[in-house]
Amino acid sequence: MARTRLSDGTRIGRVALTVTDLDAVVPFYRDVVGLRVRERDADRAVLGTDGEDLLVLDVDPAAGPRPADAAGLFHTAFRVPSRAALGDALARVDAGDHGLTGASDHLVSEALYLRDPEGNGVEVYRDRPREEWPGTGDRVEMDTLPLDLDALRADRAGDADDPGDSVPAGTAVGHVHLEVTDLHAAEAFYVDALGFDVRQRWDADALFVAAGGYHHHVGLNTWNRRGARASGRGLAEFEVLVPDGDALEAVRERLAEAGVTVTDDGEAVAVDDPDGIGVRIATESD
Repeated sequence: MARTRLSDGTRIGRVALTVTDLDAVVPFYRDVVGLRVRERDADRAVLGTDGEDLLVLDVDPAAGPRPADAAGLFHTAFRVPSRAALGDALARVDAGDHGLTGASDHLVSEALYLRDPEGNGVEVYRDRPREEWPGTGDRVEMDTLPLDLDALRADRAGDADDPGDSVPAGTAVGHVHLEVTDLHAAEAFYVDALGFDVRQRWDADALFVAAGGYHHHVGLNTWNRRGARASGRGLAEFEVLVPDGDALEAVRERLAEAGVTVTDDGEAVAVDDPDGIGVRIATESD
């Protein structure tokens, strides 16, 4: 019998988006979010930090806009390692042409929200120390409260004239948040089959799941009442990275026990969630 939950140390790896115009999308993630361009050709760009790929942009000129009722990405959340780095991210937003769509204090974190030029949601956030997270037992308490942007600007790391060209070392994809068609089906996949733990429920229309006691690695919501499977441009796939081969084998066993169809190349397992969103489960060394 497989271990029942994902291993501690599990985290989110690369996120892959299908886009139609690299020349429009790359500058946003480079100049506003602050990712470095690690690779680029006519059909693909890979961005991240000096040491790690975080975002893959694959061009499909034929991909149309995501249908209004389709499941898919709510946002990709890039976690920076400090409040000062989040202040620098706000300075890059202030200096550019892409305004915030929101800014929130979630009790466990502080977050800035934007949309990229093709409409994909983006969050840049920093975590509060884990010992400050409110909660009871195996559940964490999150909320959506106003974020004091003036105070954040005052706490930035860069000087008044330079917001910094890129995010610092330690920046990662902290979580992905998905719009799903059926929360019960999503829970059956991400919790019962894949092995995440439920960390918080918001009424009957949002669920936050994670491994290793994190506040959430995957957010799932039905706020906009999506009714169709994922299609069009936007989120193609995201990675779930587990610590080692034993942890990956446990995922294989759990998915097999749940009757989930997978593609397995021996080094990673690829599967579609109930809404057709690709999830690739691999080890840290893959």
